[in-house]
Amino acid sequence: MSTADRSRKTPTAEVREFLSTRRARITPEQAGLPVYGGNRRVAGLRREEVALLAGMSVDYYVRLERGNLGGASDSVLESLAHALQLDEAERTHLYDLARAAAPAGRRPTVTASRVRPTMLRLLDSMTDVPAYVRNARFDIVAANALGRALYAPVFDSPLFVRRGPVNSARFMFLDPASREFWSDWDRGADDAVGFLRTETGRAPNDKALTDLIGELTAKSDDFARRWARHDVKFHRSGLKNLHHPLVGDLALPYEAMELPADPGLRLNFYTPEPDSREQAALGLLASWERTGKTVPSGNQ
Repeated sequence: MSTADRSRKTPTAEVREFLSTRRARITPEQAGLPVYGGNRRVAGLRREEVALLAGMSVDYYVRLERGNLGGASDSVLESLAHALQLDEAERTHLYDLARAAAPAGRRPTVTASRVRPTMLRLLDSMTDVPAYVRNARFDIVAANALGRALYAPVFDSPLFVRRGPVNSARFMFLDPASREFWSDWDRGADDAVGFLRTETGRAPNDKALTDLIGELTAKSDDFARRWARHDVKFHRSGLKNLHHPLVGDLALPYEAMELPADPGLRLNFYTPEPDSREQAALGLLASWERTGKTVPSGNQ
């Protein structure tokens, strides 16, 4: 049995582990419940306490936590989300798990297999900002010149000399150079794993995604430890702290946008503040790239 096969879990197991980890992180005090006695065997809420907060019987909640989520109504899912204090990403993940648990939700998820020419032209027209398109597995499937220059340590990683495509998750967890490139590595690692966990709920039958998770779980203790938390996260906007071998430390705001016409693909781009050091640094990178020089990657 392959590593990917061993890491692949049934929808029932995914539901059970997600609900139990969410329950374990909430104390009675955080839930507004009285605490009687000091001999609690669980750090978080008991099952009967979640049932009380969700307005359902204990037996029914136990059924749900055991993985029988497929027939749950939207009102039940909303009550559960409220009781477990789920954020937007977690609530969406709960609904994805419920769909995956139902027979109709087990069909393969459609994902775009290539970047359309119009999107490639758009990338090339974005000359002042680094931009790239990636899929849900963190494969970088297209990038503009400045995006490749900014991500030179990723594109030039020895990991991708003999195998493709370039994958920022593999780089993060399997190439030691990633800890220098991402200044706030722990936060970036948490975000990457949370996004991948979100994707497994949305696309539980994506074999390539499952294979990637199996590989990273087997080869990286940092990944495996984070994966076991069942944390989920949306990847929409924020601030990335990078260290580039040519222009040094950068704090770059980013946006990540889903492409409605290309299911599973996302456009990512960095937008430095006007007249900032980051804007000047990207200008230097763009100038360096236009001269035809090789941008230092840190792996050379």
